[in-house]
Amino acid sequence: MILDEFGSRVVLSESFGETTADVGPADWIEVLAFCRDRGYSFFDWLTAVDDPPEGFAVVAHLADQEKHLRLLVRTHVTRADPVLPSAVGVFRGADWHERETFEMFGVVFDGHPDLKPLLLPDGFEGHPLRKDFVLAARVAKTWPGAKEPGESSAPSRRKMLPPGVPTDWGRDA
Repeated sequence: MILDEFGSRVVLSESFGETTADVGPADWIEVLAFCRDRGYSFFDWLTAVDDPPEGFAVVAHLADQEKHLRLLVRTHVTRADPVLPSAVGVFRGADWHERETFEMFGVVFDGHPDLKPLLLPDGFEGHPLRKDFVLAARVAKTWPGAKEPGESSAPSRRKMLPPGVPTDWGRDA
């Protein structure tokens, strides 16, 4: 495999036909640059996955378009100190992906040229894709599935016909 040179610093796994390279945060940029220089020059996307209580997995998806190969490069940062070096110097396309990941998860990309909010309104507080983020809609009203079976006053969907369908349609008379 392409990453054999890194030895135990990179752990390779395969799942559903997708190869994943797990690397430490200190090796993040070096591995991304190595992959780019060995044909994985197409940067597809970068995001994070909230993995409580440990922290966040940051994942980049790369492709070798000539050989039709794909590679996920993944690292982990702690919840207490979610900082990772920016990949913008390796892949310019990482710019907006890192901004979105910073805004939605709170992962700071050290050395990013313009790490500012991208999607949320000015003054928004918090990181909405963290699992500990409280959704205001769930606080304001109860979840509709909170009732026990049989307590709902709504008619059963199984007994209802779609709007505009005659009552005798599809039934033997």
